[in-house]
Amino acid sequence: QPQPVESGGGLVQPGGSLRLSCAVTVSALNYYTMAWFRQAPGKEREGVSCITSGGERTNYADSVKDRFVISRDNANKMVYLQMRSLKPEDTGVYFCAASQFPLCWGTGTLEGSAKYHYWGPGTQVTVSS
Repeated sequence: QPQPVESGGGLVQPGGSLRLSCAVTVSALNYYTMAWFRQAPGKEREGVSCITSGGERTNYADSVKDRFVISRDNANKMVYLQMRSLKPEDTGVYFCAASQFPLCWGTGTLEGSAKYHYWGPGTQVTVSS
């Protein structure tokens, strides 16, 4: 079973950038769909981006499209989220998640958190001046 661990969060000013990393302890990462979710205080967890097991397809929430880029390195068992032009509303705890199901193939499709069974502890991202 994959065990993700996130890193790279922190405090950044509006308009700034951050790169989140997710190190996954697993025998082979290429069997899993990977995704990033986030949860702001008092709000439900929402999907940010996903990437298919081989990296063929990526999808993004409308709120982050054209600002965030998800990528993966299966050989090194890593998943990344490059975030640019950050806004205060991007503040929250960011979670890396893995699913054994073949998700994220539909255009614009971001399956909900219930489809992902393996979660990291999260990393805090705060966008504030």
